Amino acid sequence: MSKVTIVLLVILVILIGLLIGLYFFGKKTQKKQEEQQAQIQAMKTTVSMLVIDKKRLPIKESGLPQMVIDQTPKLMRRQKLPIVKAKVGPRIQTLIADEKVFDLIPVKKEIKAEVSGLYIVGVKGLRGNLETPPPKKKGILNRLRSRAEATVSSQSSSSAKQKKKK
Repeated sequence: MSKVTIVLLVILVILIGLLIGLYFFGKKTQKKQEEQQAQIQAMKTTVSMLVIDKKRLPIKESGLPQMVIDQTPKLMRRQKLPIVKAKVGPRIQTLIADEKVFDLIPVKKEIKAEVSGLYIVGVKGLRGNLETPPPKKKGILNRLRSRAEATVSSQSSSSAKQKKKK
């Protein structure tokens, strides 16, 4: 066998080993996440709160207790988290919101939130439903792209109609 085939076989074996390792690592991580979600669902309580402010901040600048910051993994410390400052009863607390819920939280309004520790899991309006945030404006590139797609689709439909007439 030539050297090239031996090198390719070694690379193939290494890649197969990596894929198998990633498979088992993914299963282990998925089990951990399911356990954490079960704990969060078991511990959640409904609390009424007045939302003061919400931002995406790095965990060091968030105002969370130092013990929470020390317990977070090093990779998460650089990431920006959805942070909500709210008045819960007489105290002002800093909470972490779930990514799915963060956009639904209105600022300067009272809400009922499902909280598990420092983590906001769900949100309901205290008086009526929550308003969905207005859709963001399209950028110039997205508008041009949608116009181009519209003209292409209209041209293709008109050419299809002309072919049917013939």
